[in-house]
Amino acid sequence: MLPYLKFDPSYGPAEELGTSFELLLRATGERSFLGSRETVLRYKAFLEPKTPHRKRNYAKNRDKGKDKKKKAEKVEINPSLMSELIPVQKMEERCNNAIDKMKEEFSKNVSLRSTTGSIESLHVKFQGKDYELQELAQIIRKNPKTIVLNFSSFPQAIPNVLKAINSSGLNLNPQQDGTTLFVPVPKVTKEHREALAKNAKSIYIKYRDAIKDIQVEFIKKAKKQEKVSEDLVFNVTKQITALCEKYQTEAKNILDTKHEELIGK
Repeated sequence: MLPYLKFDPSYGPAEELGTSFELLLRATGERSFLGSRETVLRYKAFLEPKTPHRKRNYAKNRDKGKDKKKKAEKVEINPSLMSELIPVQKMEERCNNAIDKMKEEFSKNVSLRSTTGSIESLHVKFQGKDYELQELAQIIRKNPKTIVLNFSSFPQAIPNVLKAINSSGLNLNPQQDGTTLFVPVPKVTKEHREALAKNAKSIYIKYRDAIKDIQVEFIKKAKKQEKVSEDLVFNVTKQITALCEKYQTEAKNILDTKHEELIGK
């Protein structure tokens, strides 16, 4: 390893080289002394440590974003704390009302059997007001396969009733004869089950979004409060979100149960 090198002091002090280093010399000139067998090189030395090759370990696809999927922090709901900024009871009443209405719609409009009761309670918009169908027509169960609706008292309501039936998700196809509608009760087919499941999801989305709207409304109310600490507003906002998410989860569980009833797991 060139044992007779003598380093020129103008290029820095000589360094003892170990076996773990590689000496790279760039000669800029030389002067030889044959008698002393000494050679002086004017050089620039580059020392590069020889380290073992390290294998880089790349994350596998299934590990990507793993840290992002950590469980959300559980929020303790404190009604007395929330009541300092918002009417908690009123918010809960509205959320519960949304859940109750969703259950009611499921019961009336998402059933494997289109019963006379479902038809009777069907809501119809007529002359700017909401009516139940039984208020506008005489309803008769002619036989297990046919329901008869007699509109002799309110014939002008028939177009509105047809619209309400078609958008009800009951999978009914009424036939008009003058002031009478004949409504065949469909068989419980796979297609009918799928149509009911689709309608159930639409109902769920409507009430889930209603709960989200309640959440947004009460968060705005909390943030509008004056002369309160930012920490209080922050904590109440988190609790409003957590409470409304609890109701959204309840609505989703109701949908899942109904879907299993209609389609199966």
